[in-house]
Amino acid sequence: MKLILAAALSATVALPAAAEVTRVAAQGSVPEVMDRLEAAVTGAGATVFARVDHGAGAVSVEMELGPSQLLIFGNPALGTPAMQADPLAGLFLPLKVLAYADADGAVWLAYEEPAETFEGLGVPVDAEVLAKMTGALGKLTAAAAGG
Repeated sequence: MKLILAAALSATVALPAAAEVTRVAAQGSVPEVMDRLEAAVTGAGATVFARVDHGAGAVSVEMELGPSQLLIFGNPALGTPAMQADPLAGLFLPLKVLAYADADGAVWLAYEEPAETFEGLGVPVDAEVLAKMTGALGKLTAAAAGG
């Protein structure tokens, strides 16, 4: 009976596919790149909700992790229409961009493409809001990348 129940549950739970992540090469250290990103976000009129320092978190538990910071930000003018189309979009908002150093020391900005983020929800893939989010992420990360 347990085996049948486990099989039934696994058949109804779909695992999400790996989302498309855009990576942008950046100049400078992770904190410098993140400072530029934060300035670009606020300069564009969006709100920064949090800046998470994953590297510092690792150090706080006596573990090692390369430099890695996440910026969580948004603009209700962009996010609200997505949530109006499907309230579950709120699980994936606000937007997030990760700045990290890879094993070779190169610094990258990374974010999930909005069309991928909302795939499977009631947010139309061709919705104007997705195009605006995609454009904003591209412009903000380009500004932060320096060079």
